[in-house]
Formats: sequence, C-alpha cells, structure tokens
Amino acid sequence: MRQFEFDDLAVAAVYKSYPDSIRARLLALRQLIFELADRLDGIEISETLKWGVPSYHSSTKTGTPIRLAPTKEADSYGLYVHCQTSLINDFRQAHPDTFRYSGTRALLFKLDDQLPEKELEEFILAALTYHQHRSPAVKV
Repeated sequence: MRQFEFDDLAVAAVYKSYPDSIRARLLALRQLIFELADRLDGIEISETLKWGVPSYHSSTKTGTPIRLAPTKEADSYGLYVHCQTSLINDFRQAHPDTFRYSGTRALLFKLDDQLPEKELEEFILAALTYHQHRSPAVKV
C-alpha cells in the first residue's frame, strides 16, 4: 500500500497533537481519501488546515472539501463536509442506519465502530467529485 507523505508540516503537527487512538483512526481516513483520489483521473488532493483541522480538497475544484477531526466527545471523531452540500442528506436517505449523522455537516464515528467500508468509500468518492455530479442550477 502506498503511503502518502505530509507536504505541510503544520498538518502533520495537528495529527501529532491528537490522542493516539483518535490519530490512528483519522490517519486511516486520510489514507483512504488519498487512495480513492488516486483512482480518479485528473483529481489531485491538496491537504491544508481549515479552522485548525486537516482539510482535503481537489485542486481542480471537482469536489467539496473533506475535513477530519475529533469531536467534542473523547471517544469520537468525524468526517466533515460543507453543510450546504446535499451529501449528508443524500446518504442519510440512502443509508439511514449505516452512519451516525450530524446535521448536514458530518459522519460521526466512535473509536470502537466497525466502519462500513463500502459506504464510506462511496461517500468519500461522492465528496471528491461532488461538483461533477450536481445538477446545474436552473436559470429563470
């Protein structure tokens, strides 16, 4: 498996600041984001800090940013997307019992959760390509 190195030392420092158990889960999600982006033609992922947490977005603006962060609960973490996308609502309709949802913003996980691999990959791919699949706005 290809390991994706940190280009931004500030991002690496944020991961290092997380408790070991949370860090391991978030780094696994980070790895998955890069692996899935690698499968997509013409999409390169940029890794930056947004609101003090790691954020991943395509340099071609084909998707919506994905952020990874611990939650306020000590044993939980989340995968966050822009709240004005339809991603969370779409997945809530398609997979009502697969994830713990937080409003229109996040998928939340506990440390001991068995992650639904297929659906999680589907969600990340949808986020990485969100603007490619959205319906164009109707002009009046």
